[in-house]
Amino acid sequence: LPPSDRPPAEVRLALNGLIYRNSDPFGVSLGDINLTLRAGEIVGIAGISGNGQRELAALISGEVPLAGRARDMIAMMGAPVGHLGVAARRQAGFAFVPEDRLGRGAVPELSLSHNALLTAHGQGLVRRGVIRRAAEADFTRACIDGFDVRTPGPEAEAGALSGGNLQKFIMGREILLAPRLLLVAQPTWGVDVGAASDIRQRLIRLRNEGAAILVISEELEELFEICDRLHVLHKGHLSPSLHTHATSIEEVGSHMIGEGHSATPTATPTGAMA
Repeated sequence: LPPSDRPPAEVRLALNGLIYRNSDPFGVSLGDINLTLRAGEIVGIAGISGNGQRELAALISGEVPLAGRARDMIAMMGAPVGHLGVAARRQAGFAFVPEDRLGRGAVPELSLSHNALLTAHGQGLVRRGVIRRAAEADFTRACIDGFDVRTPGPEAEAGALSGGNLQKFIMGREILLAPRLLLVAQPTWGVDVGAASDIRQRLIRLRNEGAAILVISEELEELFEICDRLHVLHKGHLSPSLHTHATSIEEVGSHMIGEGHSATPTATPTGAMA
């Protein structure tokens, strides 16, 4: 069918007037954020670091769940998840590559095999509560070989890898989960030019297979290369959707300094659960 005659793809992520008051005096509060991400598209979040990217990622991932009354502010695969934690969102087909590699993306003292198990246990790595060591090693080797991770092997400690190699491993681990919805923060930080190109192509391939991907990045050229649409985050507020083929770096830059953003909303923000 021609694009105009095709039914709209499934909405995999919806932020519905998301409001969050950050209790950290050095953090960023978010105001009235609306975003829709459908199957088969990559949407980017541009912006200068410190404008709420970390807070937004934590809310979407479930690391910072909202109070129950705010559950509808975040929906995944059509179901409200704002009140749910990380594990419940992952069970729905969500995967996440955080900006912080060590501590959030991987446990430095654990082997790569055990780090793979942290998010890939549902891929047949555990049966009846028992770890299947061969399956764990096979999955880990697939990450290592498929993403050219320079390491002695699956039993190497995550903390012994260079930042770029750890980034490739974490990206590979999440992409191999074949998620329905993927959030990636700073996907190519610390990797060389060749690896960065490969990661971007992997994300495009995953999108073409039907995944919905949200990319938070400070690299504008990267966002223009892989994204179908862009938003800009500035002081906790999100710009309207910008189609990459119909906008320019200059227009995005004006949003990054706040020229295209609306005034701060006056609605009462909703805080995270204790």
